[in-house]
Amino acid sequence: MPPKPLVDFSLIDLDRVEDDLEGIRKFNQQRFEMEMLSGIIKYDLPGGYVVGFRDASMQDFWVRGHIPGRPLMPGVLICECAAQSCSYFYGRSAKPDTHGRFMGFAGLDGVRFRGQVLPGDRLIMVAKLRGEMNRRFSSFDCQGFVKERMVFDGAINGVII
Repeated sequence: MPPKPLVDFSLIDLDRVEDDLEGIRKFNQQRFEMEMLSGIIKYDLPGGYVVGFRDASMQDFWVRGHIPGRPLMPGVLICECAAQSCSYFYGRSAKPDTHGRFMGFAGLDGVRFRGQVLPGDRLIMVAKLRGEMNRRFSSFDCQGFVKERMVFDGAINGVII
C-alpha cells in the first residue's frame, strides 16, 4: 500500500510551469543528458516542498537500450530526478553565503518503485524537506507520480558540496 501523498494535488495547478530548464540551471549543476527535470510546477518554502516534473520522451538517451522494444525509465534515473528536485529546493532556499554550493546525492532510504515511467509520460516529482536544512546535510521525503498513480517513493539524503 503506497503512503499518503506528500502534497494535496487539488491545490496545485499541474499545468503551470513556475521555472523552466533555464531557471533550474540557476540552482542545479547537471547538464546535457543528466538534466532530469523538465520544469518546476511549485516551489513552496514555507511548506518545505517542491513539485517538479520530467517529460519522458522517445528521444531520451535510455530509451534505445533500457529494454529494447519496451522502453522503461530506469529506476536509478527516477531516483536522480528526485535528487535533483531536492537540490533545486536547497539551491533556491539557500542563504546568500552558500553561493556556488549545491546539494549532492548522499544516499537513499526506503525506496520503492510502484509503477512504470514510459516515453510520453510526465513524471511528477514531489520533494518535501524532513526537518530543517543545515549547512552540511539535508533529507527529503520524495514521491513520483504518473497521472494520479504513485510510481516511486523514498527518502533522499543530500550533502552540501
